[in-house]
Amino acid sequence: MYHPNSLKAEEFICHEEVEASLAYADENKDNIPLLRQILEKAKLRKGLDHREASVLLACENEEILQEVYMLAEQIKKDFYGNRIVMFAPLYLSNYCVNGCVYCPYHLKNKHIPRKKLSQEEVRAEVIALQDMGHKRLAIEAGEDPVNNPIEYILECIDTIYSIKHKNGAIRRVNVNIAATTVENYRKLKEAGIGTYILFQETYHKESYEKLHPTGPKHDYAYHTEAMDRAMEGGIDDVGLGVLYGLELYRYEFAALLMHAEHLEAVHGVGPHTISMPRIKHADDIDPSAFDNSISDDIFAKLCALVRISVPYTGMIISTRENQEVRERLLRLGISQISGASRTSVGGYTEEVRPTDTEQFDVSDQRTLDEVVRWLMEKGFIPSFCTACYREGRTGDRFMSLCKSGQIQNCCHPNALMTLKEFLEDYASPETQEIGNALIERELPNIPKEKVRQIAADYIREIKNGKRDFRF
Repeated sequence: MYHPNSLKAEEFICHEEVEASLAYADENKDNIPLLRQILEKAKLRKGLDHREASVLLACENEEILQEVYMLAEQIKKDFYGNRIVMFAPLYLSNYCVNGCVYCPYHLKNKHIPRKKLSQEEVRAEVIALQDMGHKRLAIEAGEDPVNNPIEYILECIDTIYSIKHKNGAIRRVNVNIAATTVENYRKLKEAGIGTYILFQETYHKESYEKLHPTGPKHDYAYHTEAMDRAMEGGIDDVGLGVLYGLELYRYEFAALLMHAEHLEAVHGVGPHTISMPRIKHADDIDPSAFDNSISDDIFAKLCALVRISVPYTGMIISTRENQEVRERLLRLGISQISGASRTSVGGYTEEVRPTDTEQFDVSDQRTLDEVVRWLMEKGFIPSFCTACYREGRTGDRFMSLCKSGQIQNCCHPNALMTLKEFLEDYASPETQEIGNALIERELPNIPKEKVRQIAADYIREIKNGKRDFRF
């Protein structure tokens, strides 16, 4: 039976409920009065449930879909403005004991070089990232209790936060590691992490067990219930995601929304972020082996529907996707992107992009300066802000500010101030010129006059060499 309040994976991600929702969607995909009713509900900015959203996903009526896309763009602006948060992944280790058939780090892959960063190598990678201008990292590691125990992860986090190089500092470390215990989540919380991110890969239990034939990740329930343990361990912000292309996308979409509904029902706060990865080519992995890959058009539709269904969530797209796809999705709800990513262990200190240890092929290979300039030319504000996490605006405190729109008085000035830091410390002359003009244009858009004045004063001080102002 389907129970959103249950702590059992097979009850809050109920297979029968997903199947029933998909059947309901098929029955009603041409039901214009119902589709209009669902759209009207979406316009209230309170979200949609998995069944309502599934009807819109099944719908192929062009007029309705154009309304969905326009609404997604407007909701993104309402909650997150024209800001796009920047981050980079940092791969610590590709040792892994799992047998995931879609990941090149799987245990049986004998021709990938295995590597684990020493603390000195972590330091070198972080300095390389700081020298680009990054302030926010997502650390990644394979699951290996011998090579990558929790103590190693905690030591790496400590090292990352300790490095102050020139004007550089990593101010927020998000963590993407395997499902673990409440006790270990407590340790991560104490280490000062931002968001704990864990992709489900697929919510279809039978497929999940086939795709994860060996290793601890084979345990569907333990993996699916990880976010509840993380929140029990005190982590306020968690990030969901499925790997589109492993299973049928409509199934994944409905189940993903059920997971978001479950977190809201049990913990009073839904996912801080939802990532949108698609399976990509990598060493030892051919995505054509998976017959559930999705087109760019369907991907865009999914993105727009996640945005209107979970309006408050941060939505993430990585360098898995090329510039053209990323540009399209930025309009439909994405609020965070990676830039200048290296998906290999030790990749940032290599002059030539290494490919033999990459977790996936990187489609967008531009520098961070190029990505920042591109965003500004498209009318977005690249933001390196980490203020909410450092000011304790996490979990339900962040969500209440976001849902009420009050967040604009924090996020807009913080975005402009952190962009000014980037322009002063790392940007090319061309990017500086475009960025300074953008800041001048955007300052008047800060809602509160007092905040606007203080932000203008801080921006002048940043130009004069001071750093790290925040609201």
